[in-house]
Amino acid sequence: MSVSREDRIRQLVREPVAVVPYDPGWPEAFLREKQHLVGCLPADLVRRVEHFGSTAVPGLSAKPIVDILVEVADLAETSRRVVPILEGQGYEYLWRPTRGDDGPPFYAWFIKRDTATGRRTHHLHMVEPTFREHWDRLLLRDYLIARPEVARRYETLKLGLVSRYEHDRLAYSRGKAAFLDAVTADARAYFAAV
Repeated sequence: MSVSREDRIRQLVREPVAVVPYDPGWPEAFLREKQHLVGCLPADLVRRVEHFGSTAVPGLSAKPIVDILVEVADLAETSRRVVPILEGQGYEYLWRPTRGDDGPPFYAWFIKRDTATGRRTHHLHMVEPTFREHWDRLLLRDYLIARPEVARRYETLKLGLVSRYEHDRLAYSRGKAAFLDAVTADARAYFAAV
């Protein structure tokens, strides 16, 4: 019996949220996954592969899930050619809205899990180069690295949110949204001036 997309999403958002101290092994976990992706996915479709999110910021506590941003030439081709490869390797796939619950633009999102524990280890976000909101996450990453005091404020916010929303990933994410929007705007201004 197959699970509907809506039921699958309900299951995913109820999975526990944890924020743990920075693990110096996260950059290596990214590099291993990047090598794997570059080795198994169509070279004509996959372009940049970037580490982003809190696990890409040295010293920052984070959910122990390595976020990877993958530039693809075409999302329709990604759906047709990449999804079968990664699903065949055990990755979970969702066609996900960029922001909010149902609105476009949509992108290809994959979850990789530890086979022994079932815990998430990687999130793959596959987008076209025009998805500015996603590419701005690299600016956010670089800004948090450059401005450790902002990274500490973000860490404090995340720890407070996870204590309230351990079993509600949506509430946890929504609780970070205004802060991240403001810091991303600051990052754009900061790097425009540099």
